[in-house]
Amino acid sequence: MSPGNCFRPVETGSPRERTVIGAAVAAACTILLLDQLTKVLVERNFMLHESRVVIENFFNLSYVRNYGAAWSILSGYGWFLLLIAALVTAAALWFFRYLTEGYPERYFAIFIILGGVVGNSIDRIWRGAVVDFFDLHYYEAYHWPVFNIADIAICVGVGIFVLSSLLRPSRKAADDPGDRASE
Repeated sequence: MSPGNCFRPVETGSPRERTVIGAAVAAACTILLLDQLTKVLVERNFMLHESRVVIENFFNLSYVRNYGAAWSILSGYGWFLLLIAALVTAAALWFFRYLTEGYPERYFAIFIILGGVVGNSIDRIWRGAVVDFFDLHYYEAYHWPVFNIADIAICVGVGIFVLSSLLRPSRKAADDPGDRASE
């Protein structure tokens, strides 16, 4: 298969679609495994709020617990955030074919996002908070909120989905004969 064929749309129910879905699920499972493994390693090797310099004035590993969503928004509403995560997961799976439009990168985007959502949800259920540890900063002047692999997966998945949505034509509009009749 040539590299160009990787991005051509897949037909619903085709063997190629099943292969793409299988690969996307494998990617999500890999993300989930790496996310949980790194969190266990941090919990076992760091004290809470301990920080170790990796690259001076730029990158630390810092063990923190986030009781909210991104940037600690809705801190203390863990069960509400779990409900939102469950609803987002259910909606993504329910509208899966509508959202992907057969574009392979969107299959991956959705499953990468779900891998991250499930990773952080596991933390909320088992740990009572999300374990974060990647700490990017520029000296002490600029500090990005501490994050984890699940957060990276969610952001990368959303980025892939948005780029695909902007760069790819909507297959629904192209397939709708009603749109052509009004021309």
